[in-house]
Amino acid sequence: MPENAFENVPRLPSSQGQLKVHLVAQRTQKPIPGATVEITYEGDPDSEIRRYTTDESGMTPLVELPAPNLEYSTQFSEEQPYSEYTIRVSAGGYEDAEVAGTEILPGVVALQEIELPAATAEEPFERIVIGPHTLFGDYPPKIAEAEIKPTTETGEIVLSRVVIPEYVIVHDGVPSDDSAKNYWVRFRDYIKNVASSEIYATWTDAAIRANVLAIMSFVLNRVYTEWYRNKGYDFTITSSTAFDQKWIYGRNVFQTISNVVDEMFGNYLSRPNVKQPILTQYCDGRRVTCPNWMSQWGAQSLGERGYSAIEILRYYYGDSIYINTAVEISGVPSSWPGYDLAEGASGAKVQQMQEQLNTISNSYPALPKIAADGIFGPATKAAVERFQSIFGLPATGIVNYPTWYKISEIYVGVSRIAELR
Repeated sequence: MPENAFENVPRLPSSQGQLKVHLVAQRTQKPIPGATVEITYEGDPDSEIRRYTTDESGMTPLVELPAPNLEYSTQFSEEQPYSEYTIRVSAGGYEDAEVAGTEILPGVVALQEIELPAATAEEPFERIVIGPHTLFGDYPPKIAEAEIKPTTETGEIVLSRVVIPEYVIVHDGVPSDDSAKNYWVRFRDYIKNVASSEIYATWTDAAIRANVLAIMSFVLNRVYTEWYRNKGYDFTITSSTAFDQKWIYGRNVFQTISNVVDEMFGNYLSRPNVKQPILTQYCDGRRVTCPNWMSQWGAQSLGERGYSAIEILRYYYGDSIYINTAVEISGVPSSWPGYDLAEGASGAKVQQMQEQLNTISNSYPALPKIAADGIFGPATKAAVERFQSIFGLPATGIVNYPTWYKISEIYVGVSRIAELR
């Protein structure tokens, strides 16, 4: 690739971000190898094209791309803190695809997954246009609600315990818009999408964690109280910032945010003697101020001052707020055993994990087959390391909480256990 391939991209000041594209078949979730991926700078349609071919796992290599100055996204600025790129995809047997507006931030990895329908599909792929980030674009502020829903109100609590759902149904518009589509979205993917749409992946780890916890608690309050269903709607939550949180169909997510969500997706925020997750409302804290709610930019400022995630949350929501863990995670073959699986471990949980890895390897041939004997030996460790490497997790060879549920997620996808009917 020529050194000056992206010479028309604004570079004063600038730095580099990274992008990885992952292609999967729409219905089977199997990777699509040998596809052509073209990347161009959004601001200049005549810029030189970067071309890549997906590997056997349906992925491009990490692509370095120019991005704006880091300070534009770590400190409040009127400058656009991310660059935008267009991705065009073609693969034999599938509809061509195009995603416009993939966001690249400096110093972090952007992950763009694209689902391709078969070429014979009745509905061909639609061009996806990713809208502006909520901290940069113009969106309506949140309509204030009580953080705890009394049982005497419309949103009556109907669940006996907090359950992490496999899917949420997102209404892509305001509640009253009957023309807006409903999308079935995996819970973790929903959280990653919202967080990537509402905060910057360049923020401190503590600020990201505090915001992710607030996002998760908010949606789990909607799930727990069946807020919209009790109002006669057939969805879980909307994509409207006025009513809920910003979810953007088809957008890219960021590795730093994805890793935090994988680690924490079973958590939510509680108050003493309150069963339901807290409806943790927030605002950007710059264009919109919100006393008694969390300020997103304020969280970043506190993170830079050394505050931990729980200290940030208590700064805004009060000292009685604490982090809770759901007793059940639905839609997975078997729940987390409660401890890490590493070389030397044995038993039914190890065997289950080995069997799932072998099933996944049928779709991801870069993953080696292993003996499903319930013994965590060197071959199993190598397979776990390879799995972690493929899916962007730290390649430790240890099956911790994030790795366990990532294996379950991919296994469910490729084995079609969770295919919607």
